[in-house]
Amino acid sequence: MSLANNIEFLRRLPKLNEFKGLAGLSRGLNLPGASSRLTETVGFGGNPGDLRMFSYLPGDQRARQKLPLVVVLHGCTQNAAGYDTGAGWSMLAERYGFALLMPEQKASNNGNGCFNWFNPEDITRDGGEACSIRQMIARMARDHSIDNDRIFVTGLSAGGAMTTVMLATYPEVFAGGAVIAGLPYGIATNVQQALSGMFQSPSRPARELGDLVRNASKHKGPWPKLSVWHGSADKTVNPANADEIVKQWLDVHHLPPAPMAESTIDGYPRAVWWNADGKTLVESYTITDMAHGTPLGVSDNDERYGAAGAFMIEAGISSSYHIASFFGLTGRVHQPKQALEPAATSTAIAVAPPAFPPPPREINAMPWPVPLSPGSSKPRRSQRPPIDVGAVITRALTAAGLMK
Repeated sequence: MSLANNIEFLRRLPKLNEFKGLAGLSRGLNLPGASSRLTETVGFGGNPGDLRMFSYLPGDQRARQKLPLVVVLHGCTQNAAGYDTGAGWSMLAERYGFALLMPEQKASNNGNGCFNWFNPEDITRDGGEACSIRQMIARMARDHSIDNDRIFVTGLSAGGAMTTVMLATYPEVFAGGAVIAGLPYGIATNVQQALSGMFQSPSRPARELGDLVRNASKHKGPWPKLSVWHGSADKTVNPANADEIVKQWLDVHHLPPAPMAESTIDGYPRAVWWNADGKTLVESYTITDMAHGTPLGVSDNDERYGAAGAFMIEAGISSSYHIASFFGLTGRVHQPKQALEPAATSTAIAVAPPAFPPPPREINAMPWPVPLSPGSSKPRRSQRPPIDVGAVITRALTAAGLMK
């Protein structure tokens, strides 16, 4: 699964067979999603990025005082329902009692369904797709009893790269995030740079990477905590990107490059960093010998979440469960009294990490930001002229000496 805009064009370019590791990138990721519990909400704001909004709430949400919220961002050629089925997030939300928000890309924005994580107008605060996702969060908070101090974001591949976008542009909104096979924030502002980041992942100074995050908003801290996941055999997004993401957020948190502790979880190495108060702020999982995708497996309580499929990889470790645990959401099993109908404002459509001394504690509460202005100075994507992405990618590959 590629992160580049409309990467399907790469499959059709001459001499593509010379590239190793690209075979099958464009074989769809649209998991069936027939069992998805998501419902769609329309009219959630100006929506300058022209995205769709899907969500799920546990059965007795009206009886609960506050619900944590997890924002989940799918990868290229996926949709919200398919990724939910594959990664099992609505199953986790029902079992542990948190709200779920799953934005969805439109083919009219990106032919391969990728979030445009490298497009300047989509990765700046109050602009494009980042703003649309922020407006969805505001709609969830307005319609439901959301705990504003426990809002999190996670995603795979292009969704993982868009996760770093959201953490950088709206750090005051999120208590934490998790990136699976993604890229650091701000390393690409066009297709050529995106391809370079995906395939080569050139190393950058930690301060330079940290400044990209610090300059994305006026926020001065505290910063969201972060969990990073990457397969060591990933041929689509260079695994060195995981190191660059960790480096970026260690600099933001003013943490040293060496881990405070290292361990093995379900057979895979995990590195951990915490602050002077013992709060775990950064963790990194390396899924050895795993290719590009979301790792699946049995959780600590012998439950299985999600279903193996294209880029949903049985690896013996449940990334969704461990990420939810990192967010502090798995401490108590949710026991709904009764299933309730979706709120009238929505349109329904079928469709503790292991402790290391000192023990990690929950991150400081994040203040809720000032509501977004209802208008936007930028036009909706549907009003913008289309880009000849195939020509752009061809020029980029030619410039890089990868084709003639």
